[in-house]
Amino acid sequence: MARECALQMLYEYDVGKQPPEDIMETFWEMNEHPDKVREFANQLFSGTVARLKDIDRTIQQHTKNWRLIRMAAVDRNILRLAAFELLSDCKTPGTVVINEALEIAKKYSTHESAQFVNGILDSVKNELTRKEAEE
Repeated sequence: MARECALQMLYEYDVGKQPPEDIMETFWEMNEHPDKVREFANQLFSGTVARLKDIDRTIQQHTKNWRLIRMAAVDRNILRLAAFELLSDCKTPGTVVINEALEIAKKYSTHESAQFVNGILDSVKNELTRKEAEE
């Protein structure tokens, strides 16, 4: 649920270009969830926004003939959210992050989008695993 909330806030940030603080305030005025969900969603949203340039650069390196701006906004933000989790020192295993992203893609986008998201995130995860092994 927290990832879905974070995705909704990221979508609003991407499309509406409002300040992140305003988005969070408005989102939580209109949506009620337990504190645990709210805290995790805010962490995911704020962290993704803070590292957006690095995240977008990473995603772009793993897409073939797709610019971020050409992607559907939902797909772009699912990728950003999951890439943030993969790139940060979170305790969630990469496979779980990707599976969660795929479920969200199926719910908010299309089956084809889930395949697209899977390919990119799997590539990101494999590169990170390779880099960790080299260290």
